[in-house]
Amino acid sequence: MNESTLIALLSGSAIGAVLTLGVLLAWRYARGSRELGSDGEHATYRTLHLASQAAENLRGGLDADEVSRAARHLRALLGCDILAIADAGGSIVIDGPGEPLREVAASIAERMSEASRTQVVSVPAASGRDSTYAIAAPIVTDGHVAGMVIVFAPSRRAPLIRATGEVAAWVSAQLRLGELDASRAALAEAELRALRAQISPHFIYNALNAIASFITTDPSKARELVLEFADFTRYSFRRHGDFTTLAEELRSIHSYLLLERARFGDRLEVTLQIAPETLSTVIPFLSLQPLVENSVRHGLERKEGGGRITISAEAAGMNVQITVEDDGAGVDPDAVEALLSGSGGADHIGLRNVDSRMRQVYGDAYGLVVETNLGAGTLVRLLVPQSQPMNDTDTVEANADDRLRMPDRSGS
Repeated sequence: MNESTLIALLSGSAIGAVLTLGVLLAWRYARGSRELGSDGEHATYRTLHLASQAAENLRGGLDADEVSRAARHLRALLGCDILAIADAGGSIVIDGPGEPLREVAASIAERMSEASRTQVVSVPAASGRDSTYAIAAPIVTDGHVAGMVIVFAPSRRAPLIRATGEVAAWVSAQLRLGELDASRAALAEAELRALRAQISPHFIYNALNAIASFITTDPSKARELVLEFADFTRYSFRRHGDFTTLAEELRSIHSYLLLERARFGDRLEVTLQIAPETLSTVIPFLSLQPLVENSVRHGLERKEGGGRITISAEAAGMNVQITVEDDGAGVDPDAVEALLSGSGGADHIGLRNVDSRMRQVYGDAYGLVVETNLGAGTLVRLLVPQSQPMNDTDTVEANADDRLRMPDRSGS
């Protein structure tokens, strides 16, 4: 084999190897692209991702600090160079190189404060920008224009005009959802205040009378009851934390029942059936205590000779089931149904408020279940999820079992 033939063979082999490698790389790239999704799937993911990021920054309203971050995500979503968000108060947030257009955006927002549809206006040449048109779409909440989404563009492209209108409508929806969240939080706080107000007049009057009855006959008992009363009221009227642990709530209930037993004596019997693993379960603050108070006030007080209250807690799949049962006077089931639907009277308001709060926090599946009848006692069943990573108790302690023990108060 001569030298020229050898060189030709080597050159052919090298070219073949390069072509083979190129084919393999192209195949792997195509395969990788298919595994990652098509172009349409990529575009869908990007749109949803940008929308979800913007949504987080809009729930606080157009006057919140996060609006500037929302504007950045919306500008990327629309693919425009400059985007402005104006609120009804005249505040302007601009994303992109549009600071010279701030006055223009403010003027457009003021002129279109009552506009009901997307409009396109010419941008004065004096602005010194390449953008010659502004697409302004109203942000509408409760029938009023709450602000504007303004996009600056060099041309009047129909797809961008339609997209700007859709984005403004989506922003309107996010603002309404934010208002709904705020309303629900305010309602929950109002119901919690109502529960605290319900506790104070009736229970405090009875507890102080019970304490007074022991001052001369049994001073040490009176002193113990005063300390229990202080513990109970301190817990009930605390100002921090929407959640607590089952152990914390049971400790408060323990103080409450000691004060009630001072009034009822042996007529009030209490049984606890609490699985130890449930003590650290997170529950809404004051969700169990009103149920126990309801059993005392509306069950045992009305039954001659008193009765028994049984409080139990056990794991039930992914939830913890808590029940409060009494063998008291019972209630008409129709009256309970009307009460939980919001059409009942002022009695058992604690039961209704707890049911409402449970549904707001966890959903309708976690509403109270009440089994009762006249003369047959009452059982109230409450379910809470075992895992609640988003709900901070602010007061959880490592050894929750200690919360169920009576403190030593025998000293002077």
